[in-house]
Amino acid sequence: MTNLVNLEAVSKSYGTHPLLSGVSLGVGVGDRIGVVGLNGGGKTTLLEVLAGLQAPDAGRVSRARGVRLTVLTQRTELPEWASVRHAVLDPLGVTTEHEWAANPRVRGVLDGLGIPSLGMDRPVAELSGGERRRVALAAALVPELDLVLLDEPTNHLDVEGVRWLAEHLLARRCAVVVVTHDRWFLDTVCTRTWEVADGQVDGYDGGYADWVYARAERGRRRGVAEDRRRNLARKELAWLRRGPPARSSKPRYRIEAAEALIADVPPPRDTVELLAFARRRLGRTVLELEDVTVTIGGRRVLDAETWRIGPGERIGLVGVNGSGKTTLLRLLAGEREPDAGRRVQGQTVRLAHLHQDLVAGSAGGESEDLPESLRVLEAVEEVARHVTLGPRETPGPRESGRQELSASQLAERLGFPASRQWTSVADLSGGERRRLQLTRLLMAEPNVLLLDEPTNDLDIDTLQQLEDLLDGWPGSLVVVSHDRYFVDRVCDTVVALLGDGRVTHLPGGIKEYLDRRGSAPAPTGSTSESSSGARKDATEQRAARKELARLERQLERLAGREAELQRQIIQRSADPAAFRELDGELRAVLAAKNDLETRWLEVADVAG
Repeated sequence: MTNLVNLEAVSKSYGTHPLLSGVSLGVGVGDRIGVVGLNGGGKTTLLEVLAGLQAPDAGRVSRARGVRLTVLTQRTELPEWASVRHAVLDPLGVTTEHEWAANPRVRGVLDGLGIPSLGMDRPVAELSGGERRRVALAAALVPELDLVLLDEPTNHLDVEGVRWLAEHLLARRCAVVVVTHDRWFLDTVCTRTWEVADGQVDGYDGGYADWVYARAERGRRRGVAEDRRRNLARKELAWLRRGPPARSSKPRYRIEAAEALIADVPPPRDTVELLAFARRRLGRTVLELEDVTVTIGGRRVLDAETWRIGPGERIGLVGVNGSGKTTLLRLLAGEREPDAGRRVQGQTVRLAHLHQDLVAGSAGGESEDLPESLRVLEAVEEVARHVTLGPRETPGPRESGRQELSASQLAERLGFPASRQWTSVADLSGGERRRLQLTRLLMAEPNVLLLDEPTNDLDIDTLQQLEDLLDGWPGSLVVVSHDRYFVDRVCDTVVALLGDGRVTHLPGGIKEYLDRRGSAPAPTGSTSESSSGARKDATEQRAARKELARLERQLERLAGREAELQRQIIQRSADPAAFRELDGELRAVLAAKNDLETRWLEVADVAG
């Protein structure tokens, strides 16, 4: 079958820096391809060359005759003079509400992205940056298309918006090439992955989980000491396999081979140890809101609500855009006073707040501009020259969570290689400035972190580095993020603002949040032939979900029995007969657990 787009020996450079070097690849009908790689590595350039927005320096780009494609990059601009209506609908020749409401595809895109709520006649010039991105995404998706090329489309979407976009792309019959750092989105939508690195594009079957396995396997085959990136891939793979099965939406990688790769990888974090240390470090009181009322524009975000954050708690905060999440973080940080009630902060709290805007929060909760007269490393060393992340006081072999880093090492972990550390702060891009904010916050060694959309502008490698750092961080953490994978990875608890003036605890995490909001099940299979696209038979899905719940209860019981047997084996290791009996039972439990997990993975594909 003829590809929609072909690249043959394509090269593209900026100055002396080659972004693509002799790249040959193609996009076929119905392909769903995720593009990953370091920031600045050439992902956007690849997308623009595929779309014809940039011409290659060498090589050939060919497209099938009559192919209908759209491209949305981070450089896409909307006309300032236009209204929302004109920006989205003019290319279709559709302007009246009756016309677009009668078109299911157009209506679905506009409603799914919340465009009517912005005001169809509102001037583009009045929109915020996030609102402009949503309008541009809507404009890209409303036509009938053969190929959709998207650059970070999930930025500025809330959790529901990301879910809707995944379902929408699966339901359409067009091919998709998407640059994204959203790992849940990659695993849900994509059946192939391109990794852009050192001017080359390497292809892999499958989504994020498959790519992680391939990266770890590639490091193993080298037969040499792995660098930090390969070790992080093994740690990530271990988390995907050992954590709750729901954390991997499409676990197609080979289970047996994955188990061999992660046999010696410890759990991501020792929650019990970190919690105990946080209690010693923070005491009983951390942050408390007592009978607090907060009103925004006549709408009550909190209504006489009491919420207490304890030592060592790791909380993900979710809600629709505009629900008050950022306001709640500012309230916790002491940057906004409640309309009624009071905020209580523990005496030992050292608080750091990462804002969404380009202002860094200091360890004391105040705001300060980035020092533009300094270079990157100087700006980090201005806070401290060395940092210890992880317990200082834990004796013995359990000190593995402790990480002592210099300012330069931490900067490198968060995306500033040595060659970039002497760049002037004034010359940094928006994404780099945000990474510098985060680096400075961590250098201050806070014991309470408030992070507002920390994953924006981070590539997957830097996200893994940040998660690795937070794994050993012994403090209280509140995260606002649309990145459900990140929330699931670093948080132990999820709470939501549901519009009722309460902070609602969700034992079922983000899935429970989406269920409460009435969202459709996550699409995880290929597109169907029915008008509902990716939705599977509802009866079959309901039965599968019931079986999943039963399997999860069984897995939980087996995990408890496994822990108890391991404790007894340690206690009775001097008794050979008892040891053999307990070891035999443990082997049986592990075998049963493995069988249940395998069945869980099979049923999960049906349940969605």
